Amino acid sequence: MPTPSIAPALHATPHAEAGASSFARKARFWDRIAPKYAAEPIADMAGYEATLQRVQALLPPAADVLEVGCGTGSTAMRLAPFTGRMLATDVAPGMIAIARERLAAQPVPKLGFALADADAPGQGQGAYDVVLAFSMLHLVEDLDHALKLLVQALRPGGLLISKTPCINEMNPLIPRLALPLMQAIGKAPQVLCFDAPQLQAALVRQGLEIVSVERHGTRGKDIRVFIVARKPG
Repeated sequence: MPTPSIAPALHATPHAEAGASSFARKARFWDRIAPKYAAEPIADMAGYEATLQRVQALLPPAADVLEVGCGTGSTAMRLAPFTGRMLATDVAPGMIAIARERLAAQPVPKLGFALADADAPGQGQGAYDVVLAFSMLHLVEDLDHALKLLVQALRPGGLLISKTPCINEMNPLIPRLALPLMQAIGKAPQVLCFDAPQLQAALVRQGLEIVSVERHGTRGKDIRVFIVARKPG
């Protein structure tokens, strides 16, 4: 697999300079909560396991896989044995440090972790058969721009597999009142608010073909939409 550049492009242009500020802001927030994030149990374990099984069934044999927004690496470590090779990235050095500690304690030869920003170039050009984006598409600065970069990282016929909280499917008081308040006191990151049809439309705008739209939650209403999309071959 070609080794992609993993350092975010944070220089040379005004757009890149804005990216540098965004990168630093996101990294600070997620670094601050990384230890707590790593210790928190998965709220819906049955739904999580259903997602893992679904992804495993979708992975081509010996696939080159990229995961963006990998957090502390738990999902990557579960899925990497079913790939040919897997690179998992996150914007926060603290998250990647924990992921590497876990990998050192439980080696997975096919897996590597790296620091990278999903909003910045650096994912590689046509380097991957599958790109995974779990619980992170609502956290990017510009959804269309981030999706464009992820599509560029895919080979023709490759799959973008995502699972995304759709904030606009929550109680309206949450995105309108609770979320801004939490953001103002530093308890929540900046997020994009959309519903599942809007996310699907964004994927289609980047030329992707929607293969499947699913919900894997087992505890009441599930706002986390699981979407499989294919880059035309």
